This record gives sequence, C-alpha cells and structure tokens, in this order.
Amino acid sequence: MASYRNVSVSYSGLPAVADVTFSVPRGSIVTLIGPSGSGKSTLLRCLNRLNDLVPGCRITGDVRYRGIDLYAPDVDPVAVRTRIGLVFQRPNPFPMSIADNVAFGPRRLGFHGNIDDIVEHALRRAALWDEVKDRLRKNALGLSGGQQQRLVIARALAIEPAILLMDEPASSLDPISTARIEDLVHELKPSVTIVIVTHNFQQAAASATTPHS
Repeated sequence: MASYRNVSVSYSGLPAVADVTFSVPRGSIVTLIGPSGSGKSTLLRCLNRLNDLVPGCRITGDVRYRGIDLYAPDVDPVAVRTRIGLVFQRPNPFPMSIADNVAFGPRRLGFHGNIDDIVEHALRRAALWDEVKDRLRKNALGLSGGQQQRLVIARALAIEPAILLMDEPASSLDPISTARIEDLVHELKPSVTIVIVTHNFQQAAASATTPHS
C-alpha cells in the first residue's frame, strides 16, 4: 500500500534519517522501533507530508502511496492527509464538544449527510461510544487522558483514512489506558492499515505484524 525507498531526511542540513527502505503492506500493523531521537517520528511524518510544515526540512528518496509519488509536484498535501491520518503522542482534543471533535474532519471536507451516524460509527470503532454516548455535547477536555486519546483516534477515523499513523499513542497514558490503546490497534487492523512508532520493545512485539528498527 505504501513504501519508503532510500529515504533520507535532514533539518537545516543536519541529518535525521539516512537511506531508509521499507514497505507498508495493506492490512498490516507496521511498527517503527528505536530509542528517542532516532528519527522514528520524522519517518512517520514523511508519509502524510507533515514534515512540509517544518522549516529547513529536506526529504530525498521515494515515498509512495498506492504507487503514487507523494512528493510529485501535482500531489496536494492536504489530500494526502485525508487518506493518511495521524495520532500524536499526547492527546490533543479540540476545546469543543465530544461530538464536534469527531465531526470536525467530515465537516471540513464538506460532508452534508447524517453527521450523527459518522460520529457514532467513529466512536464505536475507537471503543469509546459506550463511555460517552450520554454526554456527546459535553466538552471533550473533561474526558480522562485515555478517553481523550481514543477520541482523537475516533476523530482521525471519522474521515475514513486508508492508513493511520500513530506516534507513541500510549506513552503519556497509565497502564490500563495503554492496554486499551494496544487492544484497539488490533481491533482496527481489519479495516485500516496502521503504522505505529514506539520505543517499547514489548509493545512492539505485541502490536506488530511487520516490525522495523
């Protein structure tokens, strides 16, 4: 589904990643393993072009999604990000209601159908619906840390991405919340390809169908 070939990344001339090649098969959970500062997050952001927003970042090599060169001049980075979602290390819900957080992406993309169905479906996929169905109009910032992270995952899933990038999604959570995120990753595998960054080898072994270090 996606691939890196001889990818190198530098920031203002300082190398961050050098000559990396690997593939992301459809329906897989690919784990990028390594110590902090080894370039895992940099590699992850190459796939949805978030590095474009970093001043002084230079990327060489070949990054493809379904055979398309993601860095070709005619490729729209915003369109790329609608197909390849990203969940950050720390939960980052918007200061609005739970429902509006999930509906944010579809609304930005111009969806005019039954938004309530999309919200419910995404929250169910993120294993959060039963916990929040009676307070959808409450501010999302009132959720626990683990619930906020699952809400962010639901927000990413609401636009039906083909690939979901997860940058150490459980590193700031307690052990119970971490276990829920790990279980959720496996539950999502049949419907979305996942690339997950971690420095936890035990978590990587539990999650991955294709580990890379």
